[in-house]
Amino acid sequence: MAYTTINKSSEHFNTKLYTGNGSTQSITGVGFQPDFNWTKCRSTTNNHSLIDVVRGIPKTLRCDTTGAETTDTETITSFDSDGFSMSGTNAKVNTNGDTYASWNWKAGNSAGSANSDGSITSTVSANTTAGFSIVKYTGTGANATVGHGLSQKPSIIITKRRDSTSNWLVYSSELGATKYLELETTNAGQTATSRWNDTEPTSSVFSVGTSTSANPSSGTMIAYCFAEKTGYSKFGSYTGNGNADGAFIYTGFKPAFVITKESSGTGHWRLRDNKRFDQTNPIDKVLRPNTNEAEIDEDNTDFLSNGFKLRTTGGENNGSGDSYIYMAFAEQPLIGDNPATAR
Repeated sequence: MAYTTINKSSEHFNTKLYTGNGSTQSITGVGFQPDFNWTKCRSTTNNHSLIDVVRGIPKTLRCDTTGAETTDTETITSFDSDGFSMSGTNAKVNTNGDTYASWNWKAGNSAGSANSDGSITSTVSANTTAGFSIVKYTGTGANATVGHGLSQKPSIIITKRRDSTSNWLVYSSELGATKYLELETTNAGQTATSRWNDTEPTSSVFSVGTSTSANPSSGTMIAYCFAEKTGYSKFGSYTGNGNADGAFIYTGFKPAFVITKESSGTGHWRLRDNKRFDQTNPIDKVLRPNTNEAEIDEDNTDFLSNGFKLRTTGGENNGSGDSYIYMAFAEQPLIGDNPATAR
């Protein structure tokens, strides 16, 4: 864990809601120039859309499928100083009248530079202040290491093969390098040496094995790496209690964004944020990264000044004795010049 000088979390991560117009529009109010944009239609069934500055606009991945990268037309056309612009009717981002949520992260505000820390030379755009990097590399098919540019061990790594169908792989420091999760499935944590080569990331590199989902020979890959920053981000685990007065998870800040996933059994990934509800607890709007479904109503989580609390007996959120991982980003830190207030 590392301390951070971030006083305003929204300068590095922010959720932006908007309504599609089926034409040209600029979405402003993000607060910075995004390098990674993840968008999902809230009102109807549509794939997720993930676009980043390193792969380049408008190359799109969909975290709810195993599909290869596509070059979408009529989608996001630029990352701007306070948001992003789009043109056209692509249903994933801009159908007229549909409502959307976009989650935006700041990396290095560049298409990246060469990193030779690993045995594979990677292209990295890194925001070391906020602990986020975008890493592009080409696989070798043999055990290897890849430089991530964070100068700190990542707690979460999400990788996807771009040029072919493959699973989305998720490393969590809570599960360790012998296990992995898949972002597009409900599967429990699985064990295999071929994903992370049973080797924990370091402050400079992460390891990949021989799996074609992690390190295909001549296959093109993208990785999103997250390192924990006190007061801004928290990546951990919790054990459910099966009670409506559910588990409380301390993050050290008021959350703006939380993803959870049961790791000990099958269950959907669940994504909650601080914009898609009526500003009173419980958080009642959920999207599932592993499905293309519209937003669903689930009154099962409170966002508090120093963490989040489960309010459900459901097994996919708070099953008795079940294990879960989570990743969370702050609305406001408890430290710095803009401390959080209680909700």
